[in-house]
Amino acid sequence: MPVGADVEQALENVGVPSYVLDEKGFVRWINAAAERLVGDVRGRHFTSVVAPEDSRRARELFSQKVLGTAPATEAAGVLVSRSGTRVAVELSAVPLRNGERVVGVFGLIEERTDDMRTAPLPHLTPRQIEVLRLLEQGRSTKQIAAELHLSTETVRNHVRRLFQALGVNSRLEAVAAARAAAP
Repeated sequence: MPVGADVEQALENVGVPSYVLDEKGFVRWINAAAERLVGDVRGRHFTSVVAPEDSRRARELFSQKVLGTAPATEAAGVLVSRSGTRVAVELSAVPLRNGERVVGVFGLIEERTDDMRTAPLPHLTPRQIEVLRLLEQGRSTKQIAAELHLSTETVRNHVRRLFQALGVNSRLEAVAAARAAAP
């Protein structure tokens, strides 16, 4: 059975928040479930609903799909809901192709209720929050450096400043302090 114009109508009825971005990252289609989560963001760039500390990583993952270097991506992140609250999510996305050319990205959003992400800590910089999130995931200095495209020494400096900002002396204490600050 060929897939045709019925796809959009079928996806509209799917209960999982779904979206389509064009090759430049603008939202071209969202279903009702996604609209309930982030509002009607058609025509806006996808980064407009991504929490500031996750924006860089989101752009990198998007680029991987558009350039064809990743057949699919799965990532945890934080979106800003239509009411302005932060929502921890898991995003699954694949490139959309017209022949060999990538023409966009299709994705699904799953809210993460069991997520251990921190609440916004206003005294931390976006980079410190990013490093803290990776510490929460148990990442090593070397892994954080690779993911953020930084040197290990730069990551060590960020971790030291994060410890100072939280008034802690270890990674474990930093994660515990962040969890204590979460609502």
